[in-house]
Amino acid sequence: MGNSTDPVVPRRYRYDWALFADWCEACDYRVLPAHPSVLAEFLADHPAADGTQRRRVAAVNAVHAGAGLPAPGRAEAIRQLLSIARADRLARVEERVAQVVPRLPVTGWPGGLFGRRDALILTLAAAGLSFEEIARLRRTDITAERDALVVRVGESWVCVDAESGIEPIAVYRNWVEVLGFLDQYPSTQLLAGRLDKGASLSAFADSARRDEQPLLTPIDQWGHTPYDPTPLTGHSIASLVRAHLAGQAPVHKRPPTRQPPTKSGEDAPVEAVVDIELDQGYYERGIAARRGAHTHLEDVTDILDGIEDEADKLLADLLTILDRTEID
Repeated sequence: MGNSTDPVVPRRYRYDWALFADWCEACDYRVLPAHPSVLAEFLADHPAADGTQRRRVAAVNAVHAGAGLPAPGRAEAIRQLLSIARADRLARVEERVAQVVPRLPVTGWPGGLFGRRDALILTLAAAGLSFEEIARLRRTDITAERDALVVRVGESWVCVDAESGIEPIAVYRNWVEVLGFLDQYPSTQLLAGRLDKGASLSAFADSARRDEQPLLTPIDQWGHTPYDPTPLTGHSIASLVRAHLAGQAPVHKRPPTRQPPTKSGEDAPVEAVVDIELDQGYYERGIAARRGAHTHLEDVTDILDGIEDEADKLLADLLTILDRTEID
């Protein structure tokens, strides 16, 4: 069925748009906005050379853009229809990702944390999203519907289903569980304890915030994510994907335990001395300042470490109480 308002059609696209609009009316499809599946069916019903098909898609996209509507031709399914090479490449990527993702850990520290994030990155890359598109995703851009993920990419949508052998819903929930846990308990130490024990985080998936925070963030060697959410860059995502597909993904070893602070009286490492001529009172002032700082700040490190440990202990006790409540 046609739209009641005549759209603005650029002169060079009038013939191709008229062909599409007449076909939609004959098939009782809505012209504006047109769903990507309708455009795909139109292209299948009107076989032509690759250049002709690209011009037809460009015409449909131009009219939609002029009307302020999402362009159906930007959907990944249409892009694959117009490029056999792209479709073949994505098929190979999907096959490889389907082998890699099940092997990524979801428990253990910090491997389980990296594994959950990287599995989602690989799943989205196999669905045809570019590295920059993945980097720009926010928490509100992905919705789980039945057995597929619906991903908003700019003005269009990409459906990520399980046909490739990957379970996108499970992969997505594994990462959202981590986000939900950190939303409630922003403690790397507590998360490490949970993943080490293989404890379920499923209760935190539904409580994860759906806002404009980045969906995917960097993780340092200690398992820390940025306190002020910072998205992964497209370059970083590209490096991760290529490393996993090539079988050269980094091995994330358990970070060393925190060393106790140096006790008073122990020898400190000696640093190299640079021969610089200073005024006569420099050393006396420096010694006095250091003596005062040592006297007043001697216990600061121990105090701060104690505060952090106590905070983590309180949160751990709270989680234990919550776990018992769920069991009861």
